[in-house]
Amino acid sequence: MLQTRDFSHYVKDVDGRIAHLDLAVEGVHCASCMAKIERGLQSIPDVTLARVNLTDRRLAVEWNKGSALEPGQFIDRLAELGYKAYPYEPVRAEVEEAERSKYLLRCLGVAAFATMNVMMLSVPVWYGGDLSPEARDFFHWLSALVALPCAAYAGQPFFQSAFRALKAKSVNMDVPITIGISLALGMSLVETINHAEHAYFDAAVMLIAFLLAGRFLDQKMRQKTRAVAGNLAALKAETATKFVGPDEIAEVPIAAVRSGDIVLLRPGERCAVDGTVIEGRSEIDQSLITGETLHVPAERGTQVYAGTLNISGTLRVRVAAAAEGTLLSEITRLLDHALQARSRYVQLADRASRLYAPVVHAAALLTILGWVLAGASWHDAIVIGIAVLIITCPCALGLAIPAVQTVASGAMFRAGVLLNAGDAIERAASVDTIVFDKTGTLTLPELDVVNAGSVPPEMFELAGRLALASHHPVAAAVARAAQAKAPLPGVVEEPGRGVRADYAGEELRLGSPAFCGANAEANQILSEDPEVSVVAFSRGGHRVVFAVRQLLRPDAAKTIDALRNRGIAVELLSGDREPAVRHAADALGVSVWRAGVTPSEKIAHIEALKQQGRTVMMVGDGMNDAPSLAAAQVSMSPISATHLSQATADLVFLGKELAPVLAAVDYSRKAMAVMRENLGLAVGYNMLAVPIAIAGYATPLIAALAMSGSSLLVMLNAMRARRVRRGAARWK
Repeated sequence: MLQTRDFSHYVKDVDGRIAHLDLAVEGVHCASCMAKIERGLQSIPDVTLARVNLTDRRLAVEWNKGSALEPGQFIDRLAELGYKAYPYEPVRAEVEEAERSKYLLRCLGVAAFATMNVMMLSVPVWYGGDLSPEARDFFHWLSALVALPCAAYAGQPFFQSAFRALKAKSVNMDVPITIGISLALGMSLVETINHAEHAYFDAAVMLIAFLLAGRFLDQKMRQKTRAVAGNLAALKAETATKFVGPDEIAEVPIAAVRSGDIVLLRPGERCAVDGTVIEGRSEIDQSLITGETLHVPAERGTQVYAGTLNISGTLRVRVAAAAEGTLLSEITRLLDHALQARSRYVQLADRASRLYAPVVHAAALLTILGWVLAGASWHDAIVIGIAVLIITCPCALGLAIPAVQTVASGAMFRAGVLLNAGDAIERAASVDTIVFDKTGTLTLPELDVVNAGSVPPEMFELAGRLALASHHPVAAAVARAAQAKAPLPGVVEEPGRGVRADYAGEELRLGSPAFCGANAEANQILSEDPEVSVVAFSRGGHRVVFAVRQLLRPDAAKTIDALRNRGIAVELLSGDREPAVRHAADALGVSVWRAGVTPSEKIAHIEALKQQGRTVMMVGDGMNDAPSLAAAQVSMSPISATHLSQATADLVFLGKELAPVLAAVDYSRKAMAVMRENLGLAVGYNMLAVPIAIAGYATPLIAALAMSGSSLLVMLNAMRARRVRRGAARWK
């Protein structure tokens, strides 16, 4: 029966055609859980996406808006699969995760208590050769009195998960764990009743304790990564102080703020919108965007972003974007995407662990039958089968890769890098050549017009209004210098050339000197100052050329030198003129550079590098870089890039520094190395341990130690992905 609750306010409109819903799902803790949920929902007609984020146990579902699907159907489908779900709310989800951490810790404490006491009681049995049968039975019964109730409580995370899976007619990693624990406890109880020599209470409780330790470690690791997203959420203001009249203000929900509105920002408040200061002076903290922890002055014309902290004075801000359209929301979206991303290695581990569960059961059953056929007693065969069942549990394999991806994603964000593609880490790790664009990439996006005083005011105003339609940093400098507020209608952007529009019967153009027919004027300015960049504006037969100056990112030379030290070739391709590009190349020590390069020439150069066997990363900003970003094996854009470039880029970096490019390479290489190590550990463990268990050389206790130890080993090793060599970048 479908849920009757109204979920409409949780559903987001993606692009007018696709609906999006985030659900919190309880009981998700392994790759097979993720795969089962995703397959189960993707089998529903009109569902276009079902992706589980194991870090915060959030399920993202997208479907065609024109279909008859209702959110309640997804919750019902998850219930059929054995999972409880409800609409995702960050605060509620965080409370639930905190409660889960406490619960796991309680279970771990109980299991650890049982393990220590049962092991203490087992020592006389294992090493007491002269122990009387009555004394041995006494120790077995004491062990049972400790182990059975403790296992019943501490094993609930595994038992409940396995029950839900079996109820849904499927298996997950907890099914073989539960069967192994239950068989070990059940057989031990039977052995104790029958006054047998050995019981395996110690193996059962030790297995529970070590597995809980691994699960708690995994929970805390993911909690640290979730904290990154939580810190971003804490920066979002839910309300804004909006001017509803010339001198009248009102506190309104952020959803009621629109582009063009004016909001008041008082000292100590966080800005709720992206916009431009139109009145007032203050100091602001924009470390979220720039990475710079020092306060910067804010005055008329200063851009501010959602999450910006106003320190001293009162500001009036004209809104450019609010709610989900802000840069803070874009960063949050990219972080969510990064946490959901899956490399080829993660997908391989998902498939392997999903297929491995049935293999575990088959191996244990065949082992029992094989030993019986070989003449062993049913008792001995079942003991060996229990050891096989425990030792072959795919926990290590299921955790080996996803754990590394989670740790690496969080570490990269702290270094100022966001993943925009599932296999970005895998591809970035193999990069041996990085091609940089200059404008807005090696240089800061903000530029200054140095000849503003020589431009006629009317031409300056029209150029500024036309420049508002362009995302190029040089055009943005013109718009900022002209203090333009109202863009011209009907503007057409020609990638790599400029923008144009009709105004009062005349064609206006802003872009390259050739595009505007202003080569002569541009050459005159460049002959006087070869280091400036130029952008031309034409109105009919009238032409002016703006001279703008750009600064290199403060750590650009240091970062490029560090990249070369890591064996990476660095090249510079720019559509800018030769003197400006040569100046940047000389300052940065880049020997391979080209100026005046068109978008098609950039693509051709990248393709030529690829044909030479190079793995190329393109780092660029601007609309004309989108094709070359797509052509490279790996691509990266600054957060200031146009939405088109960011959509194309595999990685996005924050701040004013270039260090995140170095961090992306370092963390990707480290993550891939750790992934391969973990995969090798998991596979090697199974290749070594399984034959030993099948041959009967591993008791259930040894099997419990081996299996839980392998899981802990890959978890601890995964945490190494957050550490890179000294000198690697960290976002301030």
